[in-house]
Amino acid sequence: MNSTSTEQMGQVKDPSSMRAMLMEKPGVPLRLVTLPIPEPGPTQVLVKIIACGICRTDLHVVDGELPNPKLPLIPGHEIVGAVVRTGASVSAIRPGDRVGIPWLGYTCGTCRYCRRQQENLCERALFTGYTLDGGYAEYTVAYENYCFPLPERYAGPEGAPLLCAGLIGYRSYTMTGLNVQRLGMYGFGAAAHILAQVARYEGKEVYAFTSKGDEAAQSFAKKMGAVWAGSSLETPPHPLDAAIIFAPVGDLVPRALQCVDKGGVVVCGGIHMSDIPAFPYKWLWEERVIRSVANLTRQDGWDFLAMAPRIPIHTSTQHFALEQANEALDALRKGKISGAAVLVM
Repeated sequence: MNSTSTEQMGQVKDPSSMRAMLMEKPGVPLRLVTLPIPEPGPTQVLVKIIACGICRTDLHVVDGELPNPKLPLIPGHEIVGAVVRTGASVSAIRPGDRVGIPWLGYTCGTCRYCRRQQENLCERALFTGYTLDGGYAEYTVAYENYCFPLPERYAGPEGAPLLCAGLIGYRSYTMTGLNVQRLGMYGFGAAAHILAQVARYEGKEVYAFTSKGDEAAQSFAKKMGAVWAGSSLETPPHPLDAAIIFAPVGDLVPRALQCVDKGGVVVCGGIHMSDIPAFPYKWLWEERVIRSVANLTRQDGWDFLAMAPRIPIHTSTQHFALEQANEALDALRKGKISGAAVLVM
């Protein structure tokens, strides 16, 4: 890990307060506030945030589509930062280390899911920017064992989208199966533009599906290596072996089923989706599969972050200041972000 001191990085070591964008209730714009710097617990680290990605899940939280968030809440779970201080029991992380903080913020380690290596389904899990305060702020605290050391090239704003768009996208990608040559992606945004690079690196053909008439997104998909890009209403020139749905639109599930070949897999990669409409059984027959992906495991993170610099993955980002968080969220809501939006502190 990077052992550069916080003073060498030109950061204030321990101010008494921080700025943060606070969600006080769903459906209401975030409010810029000044709060005390949080204190790390014995197994936590205090992190000076460098950047935090804006994820579609943040929209689901802010717009009230995900129930029971911590309130008041600091959203954000694609965090890149530098450790400022460590709790008394922290041993593997030192001040100055650059770390990434993802959606999965804590698991109990004892429930039946944790015991069978399915910590992403933990019964008592806590999630950054949802049930734990997140990264729309100048500082945050996180549990030591849920921070990822970051390769040097991803220790700034360009690394932020990897912490969810990349990690959840990668988990979705691994669920498509072993015999995939033609891979469809519905919704070509932050996750798809990262996973398209992984797919190309592994010799797969990427077929990108966007909203009808979104020529900018289709052009972006081709720039990122898609062999075909078109509307989600269209049929690709060849049957797909698998498809990942990143857009939170249930109507896309039966459409994707009609585009995948026998034995094909349709992966729903989002935490929230509108209802899936009824469809004829014949679209599912011939051993086609529909499956969802929930959260991530730390193993997903270690595997993906080790792979990213080998490819190497490049992220396309649009930067916003912390106080522009509402503007950035609205741009994402309206489909005006190409690649990923990132708050830069």
